[in-house]
Amino acid sequence: MFDLRQLQVLSEVARTGTYTAAAEALGYSQPAISYQMRTLERTVGAALVTRSGRGVRLTEVGQTLARHAETVLAALRTAADEVSTLTSTGGGQVRLAAMQSGCVALVPAALGSLRRTHPELEVVVTQTECPVSHQLVLGGEVDLAMMCDLEIGQVDGEGAGPREGQGLLPDPRLLRVPLLSDRRCVLLPADHPLAAASTVELADLAEERWVLESGRARFLAACRQAGFTPRVAATSDDQLTIHCLVANRIGVAIMNELGVGAHTDPRVVARPLRDWPARRVFALLWPDMAKVTPVAALLQALRATADEYTRRSAGGRVGAR
Repeated sequence: MFDLRQLQVLSEVARTGTYTAAAEALGYSQPAISYQMRTLERTVGAALVTRSGRGVRLTEVGQTLARHAETVLAALRTAADEVSTLTSTGGGQVRLAAMQSGCVALVPAALGSLRRTHPELEVVVTQTECPVSHQLVLGGEVDLAMMCDLEIGQVDGEGAGPREGQGLLPDPRLLRVPLLSDRRCVLLPADHPLAAASTVELADLAEERWVLESGRARFLAACRQAGFTPRVAATSDDQLTIHCLVANRIGVAIMNELGVGAHTDPRVVARPLRDWPARRVFALLWPDMAKVTPVAALLQALRATADEYTRRSAGGRVGAR
C-alpha cells in the first residue's frame, strides 16, 4: 500500500518539477521532500525521478504512479467536498432496514417529519426480518436498523408471559437506541363477545378459529401452555390480508400493536393480550454512525415519532373504534 502523504509529495513534484517548489507548496522542508521520495521509491522498487538541470523529471514509472496518485487525490478531494456539503446543508443519504410493523407505522411518519425538516436528505428503506437487519448493520450494508426483541418478564404487573426463546441479542459492539415497548394484541370482529374487554386472555379464545402468520412457534407454545391447540383457518404474513380475514369472520388473529393501526376497518377491533410479554423496539447502529449528521437526523425523527406514538397509545385504548 502507498502512503497518502508520499503520493501527495509525488503529485506536487510532478506539478512543480523541483523538490524546493514542492516543499514550499506543501509546507515541508526540502530534505523532508527528498526523504519522502526516497521512501516511496523503495516501496515501488524503481526510480521515480531523474535529475534534469536544476529540477527533476519523472521516469516512466514515476509518471504512471503520479497519474494514479492524482486520481486518488482528486477522489479524496471530491469526497471531502461532498461530505462538507452534506453536513452543512442537512442533505445526504441514509440506508435504513426496518421490520414490517415498523414500515407500516413508525417509519412513514418519521420520514414525513424528516422531509419537512431535512428536505435534501434521502432515506432508502429496506423491509427485512430482524435477524437479517442485524447482519446488514454489522456488514455496513445499511446505516441503521429498526428492529425488536422479546421483553421477557411481567406485563402491567399481571404475571409472567410465555418464555419460549430469549429474543435477539445484538452484537455488543453495536449501539442500541430504545424506541418503544410494543404489545401483542388479538384482532376480533367488532361484535365479538370479548370486543368490549380492555384486555383478553389467551385461554378465553380456545374455541376460536385463527388466522396466523407463518412464524408461529412462540404462539403455539403459548397456546399449549394455556391448555389448547388452535384451529388454524388461514395463514398469512400480510397485515392487510389478516385484517380482511378477521373482518369477514374467517377467524381471530394476533398482531403487534404497531401493525394494528396500519389498516382501519370498523368491523375489526384490537385488544391487548393479557400476561403476554411486550417486545422492545429499538434502533441499532454502529456507535460512530450516530455522529454522522444525516444518520443522527433520521435517528432523532424515529425517536420523536416513537415518543408521540407512545403518548397516543397511553391516551386511548388500542384498537378502539
